[in-house]
Amino acid sequence: MLLQGLKILDFSSMLPGPFATMMLADLGAEVLHVTKPLEGKQWDKDDYLQRSKKSIAVDLKSPEIIASLKELVKEYDIVVEQFRPGVMTRLGLGYEVLKEVNPRLIYCSITGYGQTGPYRDRAGHDINYVSMSGIQGYSGTKEGGPANLGIQLADLAGGSLHAVIGILSSVIYRNCTGVGQHLDISMTDCALTLNALFAQDYLVQGKPLQREELLLNGGSFYGYYETMDGRHISVGSLEPKFRKQLCEAIDRPDLLPLAMSFKPADDVKLKKQLQQVFLQKTFNEWQTIFTQVDACVEPVLSFEEAVNHPLFLEREMFVDVEKPDGTTQKQMACPIKSDIFKATYTAIGVKSGTHNEEILGIPLNR
Repeated sequence: MLLQGLKILDFSSMLPGPFATMMLADLGAEVLHVTKPLEGKQWDKDDYLQRSKKSIAVDLKSPEIIASLKELVKEYDIVVEQFRPGVMTRLGLGYEVLKEVNPRLIYCSITGYGQTGPYRDRAGHDINYVSMSGIQGYSGTKEGGPANLGIQLADLAGGSLHAVIGILSSVIYRNCTGVGQHLDISMTDCALTLNALFAQDYLVQGKPLQREELLLNGGSFYGYYETMDGRHISVGSLEPKFRKQLCEAIDRPDLLPLAMSFKPADDVKLKKQLQQVFLQKTFNEWQTIFTQVDACVEPVLSFEEAVNHPLFLEREMFVDVEKPDGTTQKQMACPIKSDIFKATYTAIGVKSGTHNEEILGIPLNR
């Protein structure tokens, strides 16, 4: 296991923190999830997000519990928390307190807007973070405005992945120096850096980023095209050889001059032509045609279709994870592949508080 021996105390909830610590658990870290005692049904997403983790459910307002958690911190390498700034400090579990208990501790705080700044105490969700970061300002269409994303971009690509990068970088630093640190992961900061491709257009050239005016946001023929039966095909044929193969595959060699001019105005003309072309065949017909052509043209699949696609089946991107009753549940696999390591999954997320007795020696209802 790549992270065998690394112990993580996880106070986070919902998506960003749990996804980050799940990734670390998949790679072999030992994760203990700390939550409050639940009333009613546990969130069903925790079957996936809390897999391979142990769980304790405790009252974080109890001085006795806080004292027990401080003792636990002596044994752990990393703390992950996702409260608003100041909450862990008020609970008696802030970084300054815990580093006295364990000077080698790596303490990762994931928040919407960071530990400092005018928005530090402000509530938010993924939709707010991608909006504040400028991403949605030039995504979508001029007519329809920004589009709702099907995934949580700032939560995951912003919070989760940057937290994992920060944590593992801190582990390397600690291995070299013996020193722990406090990581301040703002999901909005991280989302801002996802403007990587076009940010310099404004920062250096002063060029505003507008919807449907850039190469990849609708200002060229790069995009999605509706088929005869209301499905969609994605076209990303930007390079010369792909433009040529696109025109040949759709049997429109007359469009080659437009495709090969590389002038923005001609790209827009080509887009209008392609819109009409793709409406002339069904989704399956276009799939059959482009399966034989390497032109950066692929179908827009439903999630159900993706689950059963040969690409992901061959890549073993779905696994059967054991449930408490001995049966299994299908889940997405760890996407990190290695020639010396294969992720293992001990169990789906357990019931909150399952390990109270084992870890703290107290019953679940304490």
